[in-house]
Amino acid sequence: MKTATGTTIVSNGQLFDGTGAPPVSDAALVIENGRIHYAGPAVGAPAMPAEARRIDARGGTIMPGLVEAHYHATYFNIEKLEDLDIKYPVEYVSLLASVNCKLALECGYTAARSGGCLFNCDVWLKKALEEDLIPGPRLVASGREICSAGGLMDWNPDFRKIGMDGLVFCINGVEDARKAVRALVKDGVEWVKTYPTGDAAWPDQNDHHTLCMTFEEMHAVVATAHNHKLKVTGHCRATEGIKNALRAGYDSIEHATFIDDEGLELLLKRDVPVVPGLYFEQASVVRGKEFGLPQRVIEGHQETLEGGAASYRKILKAGGRIGMGGDYGFGWNPHGDYAKELSFFVKYVGFSPLDTLKCATKTGAEIMGRSADLGTLESGKLADVLVVDGDVVKNIALLEDRQNILAVLQGGVLKAGRLATKEFAH
Repeated sequence: MKTATGTTIVSNGQLFDGTGAPPVSDAALVIENGRIHYAGPAVGAPAMPAEARRIDARGGTIMPGLVEAHYHATYFNIEKLEDLDIKYPVEYVSLLASVNCKLALECGYTAARSGGCLFNCDVWLKKALEEDLIPGPRLVASGREICSAGGLMDWNPDFRKIGMDGLVFCINGVEDARKAVRALVKDGVEWVKTYPTGDAAWPDQNDHHTLCMTFEEMHAVVATAHNHKLKVTGHCRATEGIKNALRAGYDSIEHATFIDDEGLELLLKRDVPVVPGLYFEQASVVRGKEFGLPQRVIEGHQETLEGGAASYRKILKAGGRIGMGGDYGFGWNPHGDYAKELSFFVKYVGFSPLDTLKCATKTGAEIMGRSADLGTLESGKLADVLVVDGDVVKNIALLEDRQNILAVLQGGVLKAGRLATKEFAH
């Protein structure tokens, strides 16, 4: 992405820098040629050239751009499993994904890590985003996912003779696992997403306590991926699946819903981050009947909701790292609702606003592998900045409404928000 030239100062607001430090009232953020030059009290800001561009925070909050750490760009109003892979052709899926990327940026999400993507669209989305062909978050690609044959993501019956190749690699054994990773290497992904366990969505064959990959398959994925400098993550709800993933060398864990003390010890020892995606469970419970989810499935989501909340409180208290992001793109959990995850962690799970915001910025950038450039407002980093109308630390729910977003900057370039709309209107 192109970066801005010249000097920009954002002032007249409180600064949350993402490091976990308390906010600075009456702060200033100075950007030079797309990177942060100064972030701190306004009284300590360097002198500004006369031609410097100025952004008035209007007494609101100046903070790092948000990071969606479990992003499915190709999910679009899904109501049943088949919608994930055969509802639309790849050409239309690509267009839908570009719309979702634009929406994410407008919601204040300047970066995202893909949690898996139909037809490897995210590989090409990343290229289009980096070349400024379309607006959206800086993206780390994951491409097609890996699941065992008969596992959570293998639902098309054999009589259809269409397989699951657009969405996942269905493997049987370690050789298939290695082959799948090598195909992803060739495709150009950065993260390999796997499905070691089931989910409440499929209670008959692969519920949330079922293992869907063997340890040997998981280890083969990790060994092959790490050999090619790729990272590995996995949809892990079942207790043993979480521990298998940690022992196999996974670089992050998606969900970690039913972690036990032994699993927590493994997690902390290796400092592996977790991305809960917990608001999806709440949305499934509250709106499930509206979309025809069976009661048994809703009850499974309720168990996942309660077990997950307890796990994340335990992980945070023990000093573990947690990123924010979830399975947005379902009818009952649509794209654009990303920040509801943050409010939910404050109101339901019991995280403090500061902890939650740190998870959604600093930790998210760490998970992406971009912490040297993103996630905090510190000197030398890219100026990916969010300016919000109001005090986000006191009322994190402000982030849920795009109308509260004054400005979204990437590399110092004003890309979205009310100020951008006003600017482009002239």
